[in-house]
Amino acid sequence: MPKQKPQPPQDRPWENGWAPDGSRTPGTRRLWLAGALALVTVVACVTALATTQRAPEEQSQRATPSSGASLPGLITFASPSASPSDGPGRSPGSGAPSSPTPTPTPTPTKSPSPPPSSGAPKPKPKPEPKPEPKPEATWRSVRSVNYPDRYWQLHGDSVVLGTARTTFRLVEGLADASCYSFATADGAHLRHREFLLRAEHKDGTRLFEQDATFCPRASAHSGAIMLESVNYPGRYLRHRNFQLRLDPYQHSDVYRADSAFRLVD
Repeated sequence: MPKQKPQPPQDRPWENGWAPDGSRTPGTRRLWLAGALALVTVVACVTALATTQRAPEEQSQRATPSSGASLPGLITFASPSASPSDGPGRSPGSGAPSSPTPTPTPTPTKSPSPPPSSGAPKPKPKPEPKPEPKPEATWRSVRSVNYPDRYWQLHGDSVVLGTARTTFRLVEGLADASCYSFATADGAHLRHREFLLRAEHKDGTRLFEQDATFCPRASAHSGAIMLESVNYPGRYLRHRNFQLRLDPYQHSDVYRADSAFRLVD
């Protein structure tokens, strides 16, 4: 069996006279392998990046077709349809209130009033108060209500309450025909002067006519009247200490009794 010739160690060529092949550059194969590996790595990275960038575009085109219809097997992400709100002013799944649609307020129509029924009874008008009858030229005595045994009588030119019965001629008012004036037998008239009732003759003045005119008013006592002055409204003839005078109205039973008189034949 032939013996193999031992090869001198290549790491020590100077010892055995063996020299490496100098026609090839040391490490050339390794460089080629490293360059090919680097090139493959770069191509793989570029391909991966291109594939990564193209995938979202294809998915978006598939998920949202131009016609608006979704393709089978793909999930579409569409906006939720409008539905009744979860609460006042809010849409489902949203955190912001939506503007409520204003509801038009109906304009109230005024219904026409029904025509009055011809058969319904009409309310009767209230009777107007009848004016006091105008006095005729008759003779009357004036009697006190709270002193029924006393009458108006002359004491000088003053008028007082006395037991003697004096009559006066009752005529239309000198200043107002609907009121009264009192004349004496000698042609004088009863008038107030300084608010006292006196018998004086006419002086032809408007003041005298007003002072001698008294208007009858209703009294709290049945069948009696109150006599109000024409030129001093609110003042009535009354007796005080049996003297006839003109005093303002007072809300008292004494005043209402002192100012109430009855005209008797």
